[in-house]
Amino acid sequence: MKTAFTILCPTDFSECSLNAIEYAAKLGEKYKADLILFHVLNKTDYAKLSPSDYLGINQRAFVEEKLQNLQKAVRVESLEKGLNSCSYHFIEGKIVNETVSFSKEIKADLIVIGTEGMNELRENIIGSRASRIVESTDRDVLVVPRRVFFKPPRKLVYATDYMEEDKLAIQKIVEMARFFDSEIDMVHISSTQKAIDKSLHLVTIEEIQPFIKYDKVNFVLKSFRNDLALGLENYLNVAKGDILITLSKKKSFFDKIFSNNLSKKMAYFINKPLWVIKTF
Repeated sequence: MKTAFTILCPTDFSECSLNAIEYAAKLGEKYKADLILFHVLNKTDYAKLSPSDYLGINQRAFVEEKLQNLQKAVRVESLEKGLNSCSYHFIEGKIVNETVSFSKEIKADLIVIGTEGMNELRENIIGSRASRIVESTDRDVLVVPRRVFFKPPRKLVYATDYMEEDKLAIQKIVEMARFFDSEIDMVHISSTQKAIDKSLHLVTIEEIQPFIKYDKVNFVLKSFRNDLALGLENYLNVAKGDILITLSKKKSFFDKIFSNNLSKKMAYFINKPLWVIKTF
């Protein structure tokens, strides 16, 4: 029977994914979690580099040694600080499919994955994989940009479109906020300045407050006439938010203000981790 909070952290041993492991371990300390390091072997690409090792024996030995070293480092750093356990698992296949499948198999509570993000010329492979995992999984995902190193979050920014699921999502957010004594800004970005926006905002506050047992929650309504995504980005920067949070639901706020491509969505906030809530 599953009891401990379970965090799955895919890694390809890049700087980007190593940063995600640190993030996962630090969160794992607070949640007293089981952390699982996960690697997907790409036998096809490896065979091109080492055709003589057609069985992939050296590849598997190399990967297992790397995972063991990471496991040891995490255990030394985090077990005495609250992390319940750190194990590893590797399998051959396609990274998106295998990550989604394994996360469901172990009933992961959270996937923590690194991303390189996107530049103006091309979509980075890691970023593309991260976005496809977010789109494909039914688990919560925390996407950590390569250059964003862990620090206790001072403020969590929850972008909302006044959905019924907010009542459940905010309880998850409060749980994390308590660990770090963080503020929570529950913010709605509107393209208008109509009285109905203010009215709906006040009704939402009244309805959701009974579900919040935490003092440091601010309800924010902002209006930006042009690009709502840029409006949210501006708010995140001005408010000095440390993590952006959104629901992943059909016709959600996040889907409305961005393009359909999640990699492009993530590019707006490449300097902040993105927590996508999918399960309740």
